[in-house]
Amino acid sequence: MGPPGAGKTTIGRIVGQKLDCPVIDIDDDVLETTWNMSVSEKLQDVGNEQFLEEEGKALLKFSASGSVISLTGSNPMHAASMQHMKKTGIVVYLDVPTTVIMSRLKSMKVDRIVGQSLGISLKDILQFRKQFYKRWYDIRVLCGGDVAAEVVAEKVLDAVKRYQNSELETFISTRSSRSGRSMEKDCHKYFSDVVTEGLAPDGGLFVPERGLPKFTAGEWQSLIEATYIERAQVILERCIHPADIPASKLAEIIETAYGENFTCSKIAPVRHLAGNQFLLELFHGPTASFKDFALQMVPHIFAYCIPRSCNYLVLVATSGDTGSAVLDGFSRLHDADKQRIAVMNFFPEDGVSPIQKSQMIGCQKENAWSVGVKSDFDFCQTAIKQIFTNSDYTGFLTVEYGTSLAAANSINWARLLPQIVYHASAYLDLVHQAIIPLGSPVDVCIPTGNFGNILAALYAKMMGIPIRKCICASNENNVLTDFIRAGVYDLRGRKLIPTFSPAVDILKSSNLERYLHLISNEDGQLVTQLYNQLENQGHFQLRKDLLEKLQQDLVAGWCSEEDCLAAIHSVYSTTGYILDTHTAVAKVVADRLQDRTCPIIISSTAHYSKFAPAILRALRIAEINQNPLSQLHLLSSYSPLPPVHWGLLETLKKKGNEDHQVCAADMSMLMSCIETLIQNHFMKFF
Repeated sequence: MGPPGAGKTTIGRIVGQKLDCPVIDIDDDVLETTWNMSVSEKLQDVGNEQFLEEEGKALLKFSASGSVISLTGSNPMHAASMQHMKKTGIVVYLDVPTTVIMSRLKSMKVDRIVGQSLGISLKDILQFRKQFYKRWYDIRVLCGGDVAAEVVAEKVLDAVKRYQNSELETFISTRSSRSGRSMEKDCHKYFSDVVTEGLAPDGGLFVPERGLPKFTAGEWQSLIEATYIERAQVILERCIHPADIPASKLAEIIETAYGENFTCSKIAPVRHLAGNQFLLELFHGPTASFKDFALQMVPHIFAYCIPRSCNYLVLVATSGDTGSAVLDGFSRLHDADKQRIAVMNFFPEDGVSPIQKSQMIGCQKENAWSVGVKSDFDFCQTAIKQIFTNSDYTGFLTVEYGTSLAAANSINWARLLPQIVYHASAYLDLVHQAIIPLGSPVDVCIPTGNFGNILAALYAKMMGIPIRKCICASNENNVLTDFIRAGVYDLRGRKLIPTFSPAVDILKSSNLERYLHLISNEDGQLVTQLYNQLENQGHFQLRKDLLEKLQQDLVAGWCSEEDCLAAIHSVYSTTGYILDTHTAVAKVVADRLQDRTCPIIISSTAHYSKFAPAILRALRIAEINQNPLSQLHLLSSYSPLPPVHWGLLETLKKKGNEDHQVCAADMSMLMSCIETLIQNHFMKFF
């Protein structure tokens, strides 16, 4: 299936030959024999609307098995006949860029296709038709302009093989041993499983056993002109098997996540800052941070994947931005899903900014609650991990309340996939803007705490995006900087330092475990050994060969509080643009570590509005009011770039933002909070 000129007939014949199957061309073998006239004559005879109806009727009467069938370009526009065809086999969509199709049709001297009428250009009708192709396909095959038909045919065969062998796309724990995997065939985990379970039973994190898909340069080329939503669907289709989420459902989820919830139509725009530095603006979502990219999507993925036989309580630990993002995301579920899915967010009561706290409390809904904990983020995160691995407690909740626990923190594999998309999209935007040609390298600099965002950039690199170096930017909690430089992860004697960039006030970086598993060639025993040593002795050291591997991908630096504020002031003074505190940390580190031989993309992970007191201090503006809303109005009066975040303003305007539960840093207290929420929200089983 595909537009006229996609190569359906040619590729169909090659595929049929390789499969030793008969090939049926709907145009030549069905329509023209049924009508006793050519397709072009029929179109001229009856006109567009009647042609589609006649074509659909002919297809409804058609039936074949064990064959390769080349549909017409207009077949997908007739719903009933496509439903009929979809029942009989796998529908493959040859996705060819519109510019390529127009060039081919011109060389074929085709100047009119079905649906085209006076005043409608060929380009317009081709764009219009895409919605129908996207509705019906099971598999998409990206086809660039200069790819030989034989190559496309091989891609079709590979895609069909993948579709038919869903059992191969399994996930393993970062702590599983190679020798044990062959004995665990009855315990295979698939995408749907890892979404709902979050953490592996052995305490490790789930990763795909066969790694991530690779894209060719031609496939990336075909995405340069695509919208963000189109790029997201293509990339995620290759990462999520259709047996877990069919392409049509995935498209619906992506459209729901990004269609109207982001204030910028480009979703994740890339803005030139100065020199070779570009900002990837990741704060245009409803809660003003990069966490929205995953957490506007993951709740819908979660709701689709979980069984309907029990209720689910999603537990989250946050150092700031995750809390409001996860609360907002799960509160947007359909009402029926909200009745069976609730979320509880634990955050350090005194370790987030006043606006972040107001936002988390303001985002509470009937199925979403926040609990302040009298401790730091590391306690919250460790407590959740311990709760998940406490089989007695989780079993009690399942038996007594019919409720399972799930995780939405960055330890959940589904959280990482949308982040891969925006790193890939940022690179494609630079190519689209003619900043670089496709294939030229870039560096990225990312403010890093839990290692998820920078890991997603490394994954994008593995998938074919030419990222040269990932620069890890830390604040004064610089355990990652020391680790990347020397290979020693050492928490002994370290205490968490509250900073102006609280989202990276983290000492235990959970997603680092996935990266260590990757560079150690999936040595789960080594990963287990390292993390047992970290748990018991407070430190571990990498072997020299692994440190050398790590340093091929990563460089690291850290930023003091004074330098962070100075960077905000300097950038605003020279450009009128306000960086948030986390982006300022990355800017300082990028200035120190980049070599200026290629563009550098700095991840702007949050909107400055979330950190108004620090921004006012950096800009040397006297605070006239401690009220977060008043602070935002004051910032807005300076007409900054970008403007104050509208969604954040609306959240802070809501009344009743003061009430939330606070508990001591005690595991039993957290477990009591969880049980109380379950009792209040879900029906107890007697």
